[in-house]
Amino acid sequence: MNTSRYSASRQKSCDTCSLSKAKCDRQTPCARCAKRGLSCVYPKASASSGESPGSQTQVDSVYSPNHGTSISFPSPRQDVLPAVSADVLGETCLNFGHLDLLCPINIEDISNRWLNPYIPGPGQTIKSYPVAVTNYIRRILNSYAASASRGRGIPPFIHPTQMNDQQSSLPLNTCLSLIRISEHPLPGTENTAALVLQREMESIAATREKYDNMALLAAYQAYLMYALVLFFRLSQGSSAFFREAMMNLQELACSTSRRGLICAADRHHTRPRWEEWIVTESKRRTLYVMYLFDSILSSQENLPTFLGTELRGLPAPANKLLWQAQGRSQWEKEYNVHLTEWTKQYLTIDELWPLPPGLSDAGIADRHDRVNQWLENMDDFGTMLFAVTSCTHS
Repeated sequence: MNTSRYSASRQKSCDTCSLSKAKCDRQTPCARCAKRGLSCVYPKASASSGESPGSQTQVDSVYSPNHGTSISFPSPRQDVLPAVSADVLGETCLNFGHLDLLCPINIEDISNRWLNPYIPGPGQTIKSYPVAVTNYIRRILNSYAASASRGRGIPPFIHPTQMNDQQSSLPLNTCLSLIRISEHPLPGTENTAALVLQREMESIAATREKYDNMALLAAYQAYLMYALVLFFRLSQGSSAFFREAMMNLQELACSTSRRGLICAADRHHTRPRWEEWIVTESKRRTLYVMYLFDSILSSQENLPTFLGTELRGLPAPANKLLWQAQGRSQWEKEYNVHLTEWTKQYLTIDELWPLPPGLSDAGIADRHDRVNQWLENMDDFGTMLFAVTSCTHS
């Protein structure tokens, strides 16, 4: 059967201009993408006319100067990020410099958390997950690793706009490409694949002091993704390896948290810059996932798990309308609504924990009302956290 003359793409514009049906000068990058600071990618012709457009996997090669090896790995698919129109991306033109952020908690307690099972600190409360909740957490974290390693999307603690700045997001871009080797490793290559990921983790841990604010966040998230993939997808690494990995994760968490976990505007009940909100919301979500992963590692080693009291006062995950906003104007509109709906302080993560002793009936009713309001427009990530805390603490 003869292949259709139109089986290969006739598109000459870059993908961004083609998506918005705008004129493209076909330069690299084109003037339109360069002006808007967008990624400029041109379609590639199929290697074989008999292959379907989605049947090919591009393979890149990375040279690691630390180890003197060249590693080939599949690149992430174009659809790894949610579809966002070029006009919307052009509106966003994000600037992550000069962020006005605050850190309202004692971050040293985060970096020292690994000590709690061995030397519990004052005021520590053991958190006993029911078996069903532990299994639920495992399956959720496994889904994050599986989805990313298959190129089906990014996990819900990474904001899509983080990927716009290619320089700052380099640790994440590298991660999302490398973890693809865990999708269908050839028999006998699992250890090699695991070694590649472990070397990247070592590189991140060794160079964390050199990252700026955004690159440090990307490195922290990438390190967490590597650990999740090694644990759930490749079943590699001893308990000692993952304990060391968690220590490094908590150090990375401490470093990135030191640069701010809430927007300064939150203290005045005013709207922050979108960039400030993206950074702080992503940091907190990553923290919450790290704590869940830590509880899984502890349960595997039959170690006690402790309530993350050092996180007390941090905001609970934001609603899906804010997280999924596809442009600055849409986000600002939704945040204005958010401010009118939350005239008091926004729900904090500790309001999902056990009720404090001696809380009055009126206080209990107010807590329930606040949690119910928070749940109204919650995304899958917030719903997952509520399921874990509700089934654990009733």
